[in-house]
Amino acid sequence: MNGGTAISWHSQKQTLVATSSNHVEVTALNEASIECTWLRSMTQLVLTSCGLEKDICPTLIYKDNSACVTEMKEGYIKSDMTKHIPPKFFEYTQELIKNHQVEIKYVQSISNVVGLFTKSLPTAIVRKHVHGIGMQHVHRI
Repeated sequence: MNGGTAISWHSQKQTLVATSSNHVEVTALNEASIECTWLRSMTQLVLTSCGLEKDICPTLIYKDNSACVTEMKEGYIKSDMTKHIPPKFFEYTQELIKNHQVEIKYVQSISNVVGLFTKSLPTAIVRKHVHGIGMQHVHRI
């Protein structure tokens, strides 16, 4: 999101065969980090070309899996939970965290607006998330 409006999103079945739900979460976070880097570079280019200051704050990525957030913040540690996940899925995101380009924050599933795209939710939650990503109802004249 940028300026309170969703500017990029992606939902698809993963092409990688994951061996655990943790593997899926780490892979998704790696993909989000790659997209974040591209969007961040485009935003910085626009700001610079308009004569504005670059945004030096890290980009926030919200994740609703606390184990995945902890693994990313603490670094790749080979354990029973991660031994089947190639280290390459950890390295890129951790490099972005180390360079203060990205910050990973935990958010409860019910409060995670991307659940709108990935989960079957009650109507009240859908309306809340639709508003949360900046969508508005257009009235035709």
